[in-house]
Amino acid sequence: MNRPLCFLALAALALGPCAAARPSTADETPPPRDLNRNGIIDPYEDPRQPTDARVADLLGRMTLAEKVGTMMHGTLPAKGSATGTSNEGYDLAQVTQLIRERGISSFITRLVLPPEKLAEANNAVQRIAAESRLGIPVTISTDPRNHFQAVLGASTVGAGFSLWPETLGLAAIGDLDVVRNFGRIAASEYRAVGIHMALSPQADLATEPRWPRVTATFGSDSAAVSRLAAAYVEGFQGAPDHLTRQGVATVVKHWVGYGAAPKGFDGHNAYGKTLQLANRTFADHVAAFDGVIAAGTAGIMPTYGIIEGVTLNGKPLEPVGAGFSRQILDGLLRHDKGYRGLIVSDWAITNDCPAACSAPTAAAPQTAAAIGMPWGVETLSQQARFAKGVNAGIDQFGGVNDPGALLRAVEAGEVSVERIDESVRRILSVKFEQGLFDAPYVDPAAAARTVGNAQSQAAADAAQRRAQVLLQNRGALLPLAAEKRRVWLNGVDDSAARAAGFEPVAELAQADLAIIRTPTPSEKLHPHHFFGNRQNEGRLDFRAGNPAYDAVLAAAAKRVPTILVVDMDRPAILTNLLKPATSIIAVFGASDTAVLDVVTGRAKPEGRLPFALPRSMRAAEKQDPAVADDGDTLCPRGAGMRFGQAAQACGR
Repeated sequence: MNRPLCFLALAALALGPCAAARPSTADETPPPRDLNRNGIIDPYEDPRQPTDARVADLLGRMTLAEKVGTMMHGTLPAKGSATGTSNEGYDLAQVTQLIRERGISSFITRLVLPPEKLAEANNAVQRIAAESRLGIPVTISTDPRNHFQAVLGASTVGAGFSLWPETLGLAAIGDLDVVRNFGRIAASEYRAVGIHMALSPQADLATEPRWPRVTATFGSDSAAVSRLAAAYVEGFQGAPDHLTRQGVATVVKHWVGYGAAPKGFDGHNAYGKTLQLANRTFADHVAAFDGVIAAGTAGIMPTYGIIEGVTLNGKPLEPVGAGFSRQILDGLLRHDKGYRGLIVSDWAITNDCPAACSAPTAAAPQTAAAIGMPWGVETLSQQARFAKGVNAGIDQFGGVNDPGALLRAVEAGEVSVERIDESVRRILSVKFEQGLFDAPYVDPAAAARTVGNAQSQAAADAAQRRAQVLLQNRGALLPLAAEKRRVWLNGVDDSAARAAGFEPVAELAQADLAIIRTPTPSEKLHPHHFFGNRQNEGRLDFRAGNPAYDAVLAAAAKRVPTILVVDMDRPAILTNLLKPATSIIAVFGASDTAVLDVVTGRAKPEGRLPFALPRSMRAAEKQDPAVADDGDTLCPRGAGMRFGQAAQACGR
């Protein structure tokens, strides 16, 4: 029932910077807000109304242009950045245009600011939204912010967020409670700064060891991935099977088969547009998503790639990217799997891929302006791509700041208004369920207290230590005896070593031991491609000329016991290092302090490999990219030792 606003004048002041500073709790009903400023409380403005009623009322008030704008998931423009990555803040003039003129109300943020400043920036976006015709609040999303690795298009540097192992590290621990706790803590940090949606986790299977995005997966076993990804969703969303008011909506990636990338070439790039599977292997990749669907994830994001070698219901898949495949989205995901949440496309699938995208050169490298992934529909117009995507099952288009092409498709009869309403209803439901219409603002001071606080970082630090995998420990070198303190370091910070009680020395001949830390080997095989230049591709093996490999051999030649620490964003090939290295530890996102705590025995390594390690590059190259841990392996999935156990877990 509509009510006069004479007694709700204070609610109108919620547009100010100090009002509605904290989200309401589950036991509170926030005061209504006259979002459309018509002097009455309409059903969509009334927090006492059920979500379905509020959605229906708002949908009936929206113009077609506003509905189509709602189906865009744009990028919040930032000062001095074409990609939105900035530490200077948002370009609020552009933000105003996108919200008020184009009707867009979902955006990814790539700002890198201290928590208090990020909260203030996001509040400014919500104030702009509150002045739009219907006052629809903005859903702000982000790529992961709580890990060590930051790659544009996959993850964002944290700027004060608690720092946890990579997703692979959570998989190495294998404890569902740790994953849930990570999700709860990360979600509290997101909501504190005004972020409502996580473009994560990846439920992709890590079946091709050369693939650059292995680090953000839960490994190579579909059953483990299903369990762990479901725990991640539960932690973020706040309940075992649905999104709660205080939770963060998860958008699980990438439906489906993304890890089956021939040669490891990623679908962000034209040279990585195809995925190779068979019906049997495809079923394994699909099964990895069972847990997140049961957990009620709010969103799922289709993969970029064109799936080859698979039939569904006796018909070969249409050779188009998954975001354009009715068989993959409307058929397999919605009909067969019963999924009812949002389907959000990956970024830029409706963009063109000009020569600078498909075949860049040193003289004309691919820039952000030439990013496009319209795989399989390159010859279609942008309008036709939008129509095909919506009719396949897409609800929102990632990375799109202009709804014009989709609006024209609807006006031309290529997409029905009923189909548009179906998507907009899903999008609005998430906003209402999270309470954004009632309490869109956050308290910057509370953000400063919440994000990366001591208790959260202590939990993250404990996970960094637990996730380390001890693969070799000849002579029971670890944990180190107290007298082994003169250390030669390579890839480890001197100050961290001193804090751990070591005396760094400049020459190997002076050392009691050597500690060498290294990333997994990689190559830049496609340096002129925007994403290829930022991704680790190619070889995984240690060879002469690799600084860490040469350092291990030099230490062995001088009979200095050597601890090798390998950061595994992909499965490293350690065959050449088993003999010269005394101890080997695999890590998946850990500070030097966390590593040295394990080395000295202050903490114990508890991790197990979340994937197998190939024996050689030849073995990696011969494997089926869709099959987990295929071929000749040096270390099996699940390998890992405790202090005092056998000398090595690999190479038998």
